Amino acid sequence: MSEHLEKLIEAARQREMSNAEKEAQRRSFAYGNAHIENDRVTREMVNQAADKIGKSHNG
Repeated sequence: MSEHLEKLIEAARQREMSNAEKEAQRRSFAYGNAHIENDRVTREMVNQAADKIGKSHNG
């Protein structure tokens, strides 16, 4: 592995994701897994479900 790539990997390890980045990654993961099982699942459907779940958990 090149020294440049090693430095980039180390920088990525130390970087903390924001809450918005974590949420975007969570939704992307959910979409990817759901879409594998059912190609009719859309990102919009995942976003709507996540928004609904978020509202129920926030009170």
